[in-house]
Amino acid sequence: MGNPSSVHTAGRAARRILEDSRDAIARRLGGEIVFTSGGTESDALAIHALGHNRRLLIGATEHDAVRAARADAEILPVDANGVLDLTALETALSGSPALVCLMAANNETGTIQPVAEAAALCRRHGARLHVDAVQAAGRMAVDLRTLGADSLAISSHKLGGPAGAGALVLAADWDGPSLIVGGGQERGRRGGTPAIPIIAGFAAAIAEPAPDLLPLRQVAEQAAIACGGIVLGGDNRLANTICVALPGVAAQTQLIALDIAGIQVSAGSACSSGKVARSHVLEAMGLGALAGEAIRVSLPWNATQADVAAFATAYAAMTARVTRRAA
Repeated sequence: MGNPSSVHTAGRAARRILEDSRDAIARRLGGEIVFTSGGTESDALAIHALGHNRRLLIGATEHDAVRAARADAEILPVDANGVLDLTALETALSGSPALVCLMAANNETGTIQPVAEAAALCRRHGARLHVDAVQAAGRMAVDLRTLGADSLAISSHKLGGPAGAGALVLAADWDGPSLIVGGGQERGRRGGTPAIPIIAGFAAAIAEPAPDLLPLRQVAEQAAIACGGIVLGGDNRLANTICVALPGVAAQTQLIALDIAGIQVSAGSACSSGKVARSHVLEAMGLGALAGEAIRVSLPWNATQADVAAFATAYAAMTARVTRRAA
């Protein structure tokens, strides 16, 4: 319970936990670790600091943490699977210096983005690249050095760790201002006393090997398809994420029916403050009405065959009820 900025015994013990956790996370992700409260703050900090005096270029399917960070962001198009248009990116990079924000994988569809290719374009044009790896970490290989990015955001709870901690991983220091100032913590990059117990749990979670969830995802997908569901986002997706549309049935209707059956899913971003609305991600993919008729099914790190079987049963029951009403 000691403050890691204090020099007494309890403070030094907390400092050891903090720095051991920092080293453990850095070994997995590469780069230098700045602890934050989660992915949203990490994205905001990157845009505030690395994007200082730079244009901001973002993909049309980025998380709201990125979309809302600056009102002057330039939006880049994606294709029908939600993959960033690299030709459009290169054209946009021909202007003044920019910060590009690109997800490693989309939080709604699981679509994996061409980050390494985008990084090469950014280097060629003197731009910086920030990667939101919140959805991807723990589900695919994520390493700042391999990606070639300048920074990436990560969140503890997506790895199975406790909620309330995240990190901004840096390839090099920045020349812009900090977002939260205060007591000089995190080498002056992020003020505030670190949440030591949560950070320790974060480090423990990232040390665990990623589970192979692809077989379970495939079973769940086939169950949905057999009932008339349409799986969105293409083939190159995370092993745990399914975005499935049920034509003619509002996402909210599906969400409520599944919740009553004990299955928790989401419509759009899972952290969008209780809202059920048309997905900006699916709209950017040109899916029209399906943008309001799709749910996101995420398999957690500890998902089991029984969990997937329960989803399949509940989904079939829901679609059967909807079909009877339509008739």
